[in-house]
Amino acid sequence: MTAVLDVLNAQLRRLPSWAVYSVGALPVLWLAYLTVRGQLGPDPAKVMERELGLWALRFLLASLAVTPLRRLGLNLMKHRRALGLLCFIYAALHLTIWLWPDMGLRWPQIWADLVQRPYILFGMVGFLCLMPLAVTSSNAAIRWMGAGAWRRLHRLAYPALALAVLHFVTLSRIWTVELLIYAALAVLLLVLRMPIPLNRRARREG
Repeated sequence: MTAVLDVLNAQLRRLPSWAVYSVGALPVLWLAYLTVRGQLGPDPAKVMERELGLWALRFLLASLAVTPLRRLGLNLMKHRRALGLLCFIYAALHLTIWLWPDMGLRWPQIWADLVQRPYILFGMVGFLCLMPLAVTSSNAAIRWMGAGAWRRLHRLAYPALALAVLHFVTLSRIWTVELLIYAALAVLLLVLRMPIPLNRRARREG
């Protein structure tokens, strides 16, 4: 098993980042194709909005899974930034579809929905959590902020994930199998990533 992981990790290290971005662009290109072909049903904006949001959630889950997978021997660290930026891009497209084709940039109605519909508020706050992460995703930002401050800022990914799951759960109002899987993965990732400082403290106190 170790030999297989070593070979796989070597291949992953050789995989260029542009390849990850290229594969990550396929869902939105496919949605655009279906839109042009008129195959997204009577309300294509709603379908695109939901699918883009789900892909943002999937990429966020994937980016947060990198560290736990590394502990198991699978090293995707080189591509974590690409996964995080793909999450932000899909979240931004999801928001754009809602603001423009869906809501028609009717700002009074948009603001009213933010107050009246909790799932919209959850989604908007989650997107605001992602914005500083995208802005500071470069090596230059890490050098400018310092590694410690950068890591603390990027813990915003945790509330972003929780808010993204809440966004879809409150939007759907029913627990589908798909939502249950996403929620379970989110809880698992948060549990795997968050207790480490507590364990270290316990060892120091022991």
